[in-house]
Amino acid sequence: MFGTPPPQLAVGDAGPRFELGDQQGQLHRLSDHRGRWVVLYFYPKDETSGCTIEACRFRDDLPALQALGVQLFGVSLDSGASHAAFAGKLGLSFPLLADERGEVTKSYGALRWLGPFTRAWRHTFIVDPDGKIARIYRDVDPESHSRQVMEDVQALQAQRR
Repeated sequence: MFGTPPPQLAVGDAGPRFELGDQQGQLHRLSDHRGRWVVLYFYPKDETSGCTIEACRFRDDLPALQALGVQLFGVSLDSGASHAAFAGKLGLSFPLLADERGEVTKSYGALRWLGPFTRAWRHTFIVDPDGKIARIYRDVDPESHSRQVMEDVQALQAQRR
């Protein structure tokens, strides 16, 4: 099902396309957000400690990210129903995308195999308004990551002016 890993993405590459449903069943495509900054944060599993911390930090910083024109998405291999329970429990108002087949996670180089199980690595991608990857995080601290992303979006926006 998952085959050979894709080549690692680099800054300047086009963000791989996706079409995934969120915790409400609404479909989202990267192309729907052309002209906006997009943050895709991949995480291993709903309801786990690090993922809960990271989601809550993004939840708390969401108004500031939205003020910067950012569309935030969390992505994991969990189902839409799992995402709905996780989002409801934590009061998350941003889309959690259900990549149950792992295809999008794989296309971003964020899929990992743990014996018979697969999970997403904790990786994040900032995609610029032109659909190009502007920043990649492969070493993420759930506690401080949201702030780091926000600061980097501000710096990237300043560079484009």
